[in-house]
Amino acid sequence: MTKKAIYPGSFDPVTFGHMDIITRASCIADELVIGVLNNRAKNPLFSLEERVSMIKEMTGDMPNVTVASFDGLLVEFMNEIGATLIVRGLRAVTDFEYELQIAQANHVQDSKIETIFLTTDPKYSYLSSTIVKEFASYGGNIANFVPECFIDRIYKKYQ
Repeated sequence: MTKKAIYPGSFDPVTFGHMDIITRASCIADELVIGVLNNRAKNPLFSLEERVSMIKEMTGDMPNVTVASFDGLLVEFMNEIGATLIVRGLRAVTDFEYELQIAQANHVQDSKIETIFLTTDPKYSYLSSTIVKEFASYGGNIANFVPECFIDRIYKKYQ
């Protein structure tokens, strides 16, 4: 039986921390879908299309990884694509408390859905898209946060 997993998120922008989780999750699942959320409650720096494109650029050499966008409930999207496993990255205890609630709610919605947590590489434990945007908005150095090919694109959003 093929195990299809989804790694959902906003990825605004994709960071080295995200890429660490994507790389590791792609070794666990037979198929990994990077689900880029169109969250109407947020005002993203990058459009949905730009975020999908950026992740495709970074995962093009990973044969079992695809990228798709969705809005609405993750559980419903998972049913559409036939995924039963959610991958989430954890940086700190505070992430776990929030992610555990979401995992339990998703399991209540559909008992076939399981969530696995991957702890981030310690060198990325501080990193979030929010931090990238904060530094970039003030012209700070973001080279340790995101792939080099995205640095200029991020700075241009603040010009």
